[in-house]
Amino acid sequence: MKAFITGAGGFMGPHLAKYLHEKGEEVFSTYYEPISDINELKKLGKAEELDVRDKTKFKKMLEEFKPDAVYHLAAQSYPTVSWEKPNYTIQANVEGTINLFESLKELNLNPVVIVACSSAEYGFVKPEEVPISEEHSLLPLHPYGVSKVAQDFLTYQYYKNFGMRGIRIRIFNTTGPGKVNDVCSDFTKQAVMIEKGLRAQRSGLPNDSERRMKDPVFTTGNLNAKRAITDVRDIIRAFHLLAEKGTAGEVYNVSGEKAYLIKDILDIVIKTAGIKVTTETDPKLLRPTDEPIIFGDSTKLKNETGWKQEIPIEKTIKDMIEFWRNKLR
Repeated sequence: MKAFITGAGGFMGPHLAKYLHEKGEEVFSTYYEPISDINELKKLGKAEELDVRDKTKFKKMLEEFKPDAVYHLAAQSYPTVSWEKPNYTIQANVEGTINLFESLKELNLNPVVIVACSSAEYGFVKPEEVPISEEHSLLPLHPYGVSKVAQDFLTYQYYKNFGMRGIRIRIFNTTGPGKVNDVCSDFTKQAVMIEKGLRAQRSGLPNDSERRMKDPVFTTGNLNAKRAITDVRDIIRAFHLLAEKGTAGEVYNVSGEKAYLIKDILDIVIKTAGIKVTTETDPKLLRPTDEPIIFGDSTKLKNETGWKQEIPIEKTIKDMIEFWRNKLR
């Protein structure tokens, strides 16, 4: 099998490339403004730079490699950044997806295409509506979510109109070693910085507050939201299983089995790291709109592929703390 991965320089890409390489597949990874170690990626197969907005280069790579499967991960993937850079978010996510399918169509290639979509497509969901099924209405709350709806529907229309074997996977909150800019990575990084004495203590506060704030300050955003968290290593198994067993044109949720209060995740991090802290809300970490709960129903994925969540959040948090201990050594 020949697997082509777009956006392999992000968080999920290296995990996926490693998994496919260990399965004996030939891997061609592309990256753009990578946050991961490209030298490590190149040990797993061919790896080249690609801005998916560049259709000419995109098409040339596909023509030369002729993949059996494409894993389309390339995207501007942060909701907060999408408020700051809405034009770039739409261009990278939507135009990049069009360039992929148009290139394959023009080359008369029809690999299975796994398109990384998002639970952000659902937007605001009432607690009584969870876990969310794939039939739930799509009402995204930010430009990132809108771009993912577009990727989702483009994949469907290329299947319906041209028979292209696109499969949409709506990914719920995902984390793990190497993740940055999500609640688990932020919490575990802060914990290790406190452990290593890299966070200052607060001082100059009166009376009880002064005593209480002698502990290092742990900054947080909204602790009352609930999220179903899945380890990235479970997510990439879902990618591969769908490439093997998924139904073209269909959409699948992949979500953790339990929705945790962010406060509960914080408690797990503090307990696992063995630190004593004072928590403080940082207004900069609060979003203009924030879904009160994100929790998906993965029944369809389980029934068709046999996938199940295997890695508990406690192990994920432990591995992330070890990642930051090594990173900040």
